[in-house]
Amino acid sequence: MNEHDEAGTTMTGVDPGRLDDQQLMKELETIHRTRHDTLLYGSNDALRAHNERMAQLEGEYLRRNPRRFVAAGRTRDGARERAAAVDGARTRKNPVGKWGPGTEVSGGA
Repeated sequence: MNEHDEAGTTMTGVDPGRLDDQQLMKELETIHRTRHDTLLYGSNDALRAHNERMAQLEGEYLRRNPRRFVAAGRTRDGARERAAAVDGARTRKNPVGKWGPGTEVSGGA
């Protein structure tokens, strides 16, 4: 379905504001699933249309869910904490020897 907005450009698909919550989630899942192939193999026009539609759908989702749950690990602070934890784990690991990780050789074999 093609519709024209006030600026005279073509919009593909149903206006996201007219979708119910379940339809909106289905549209978002579909567009995210097809994103990679569109980026790699789509024409410039296809990529532009994909960008515009994704922005419309995501904007509508955010409009409806302004207080959505945000996982702490998905914030900048959370990412920094993850990176620090990984760096700290690397320095705490026992070296791996021929007897496996963390094993010690007892004296007098």
